[in-house]
Amino acid sequence: MNLEPVELFLVLAGMAGVTYLPRLIPALFFASRSLPPALERFLSFVPTAVLAALLAPSILVSEGSVRIGLAENVFLWASVPAFVMAWRFKSFFGAVILGMATVALARFFLG
Repeated sequence: MNLEPVELFLVLAGMAGVTYLPRLIPALFFASRSLPPALERFLSFVPTAVLAALLAPSILVSEGSVRIGLAENVFLWASVPAFVMAWRFKSFFGAVILGMATVALARFFLG
């Protein structure tokens, strides 16, 4: 697919618009307003819920089916100490490093 320079610019501008505008409009709308405390508290859980929704399938599903055995799905078992680290110490990078180390050790010892 060969696009002319003008077409390419229009495609890129359109992609930038549909990416940027949904973020810009609420930011402009709520810039001078304060939200009710209950709504602010509710919205504070959105990033955590989105991350959990993205991670759950990759942690629970291995090779197209749910696997919970230690040798079958090391990611599931590595997520347990990583979750505890994140919950207890509130350390994102600590949880990532611990999860990676747990997967590496499990693969080394379990084959």
